Amino acid sequence: MKFFRLLWSGLMRKKLRTVLTILSILVAFVLFAYLSAIHTGFSIGVELAGQDRLITRHKVSLIQLLPEAHQEEIQRIEGVESVIHMTWFGGTYQKPSNFFAQMPTDPEPFLDMFPEYIIDDEERRSWLETRTGAMVGSKLAERFGWKVGDRVPIDSQLWGQKDGNRVWEFDIVAVYDGAESGTDTTQFFFRYDYFDEARGFGDGLVGWYTVRIKDPGRAAEIARAIDAQFANSPNETKTEPEGAFIQGFANQMGNIGLILTLIVGAVFFTILLVTANTMAYTVRERTSELAVLKAIGFTDRGVLGLVLGESFMLSVIGGGIGLALGWFMVSLGDPSGGALPSFYIPGRNYLIAAALIVALALAAGSLPALEAKRLQIADALRR
Repeated sequence: MKFFRLLWSGLMRKKLRTVLTILSILVAFVLFAYLSAIHTGFSIGVELAGQDRLITRHKVSLIQLLPEAHQEEIQRIEGVESVIHMTWFGGTYQKPSNFFAQMPTDPEPFLDMFPEYIIDDEERRSWLETRTGAMVGSKLAERFGWKVGDRVPIDSQLWGQKDGNRVWEFDIVAVYDGAESGTDTTQFFFRYDYFDEARGFGDGLVGWYTVRIKDPGRAAEIARAIDAQFANSPNETKTEPEGAFIQGFANQMGNIGLILTLIVGAVFFTILLVTANTMAYTVRERTSELAVLKAIGFTDRGVLGLVLGESFMLSVIGGGIGLALGWFMVSLGDPSGGALPSFYIPGRNYLIAAALIVALALAAGSLPALEAKRLQIADALRR
């Protein structure tokens, strides 16, 4: 710390250039923080997926339906503990932009399959007893101002009722919370018996099965056994871990992780060039000053350390303020209005950001620092 004033004086030699460089680094880290939160929103389901759960869907496509009778056959396979089914409903609330996941299922086995969805005993009883009852996530309820006792209409473009009406009425009887901070609380679940009895087509067909297995170490073996059970039938299946299924579902919108990585990479490469250019100019402008420092006793390593120190100060100030500002922006809430399952910066990403600050400082300051180290006193003073 005894050289702090010397380092600071070097940075303040050209105040405008230093400020603009810091702002450039700041913007890069704000972008890093914000995109990290967005990426978490798209990928959190993959990270929290149950290791003991498999998904069985139609082999051709997720939109192809499977017979409800498959459930009993899957249940009989050795190693399977329990099975439930769900179906994509594809509805909207009030207007097309109010889109969220809705799925019919059987309430009691569903709650046993997903213990991470938390409701109290009274709400559980209400869902089991109310034919038109629905269980909604706390984030979804907050998004639309729903509460237990409300009756909400959902307009489904996929499923019409027997009378041709596409607007379904549901009674909210439970609002669930997540056992973990990243649990998806943006979903809407309702009773399959009500759905199956009222829908205009597809009686006895479901979208996919969630299968709990007794030993996660046998997941691949049990998945093959399930698919072999329906091989060469009109309804062949594809079984995969729950995490892979969720990732595949998310990838229908594109490889979000790759897109965000490319954006951040391009920004950081540009900022690297800007910071390196700043440090190079700093060394060229202070050639004689660096020579004087060597003349009064600074070693080559000492001068190298001073230049690297200035590079680190630039990166730490810009990166630190950028991360703080990014955290503040993320804390203001989900920019999608509640459509993302979660929106926060994971703790590991702060460590990645710290590593990026160090890498940026080294990459931008190394060449100018080596140039300063190689300066010959006599040659430098003649310039």
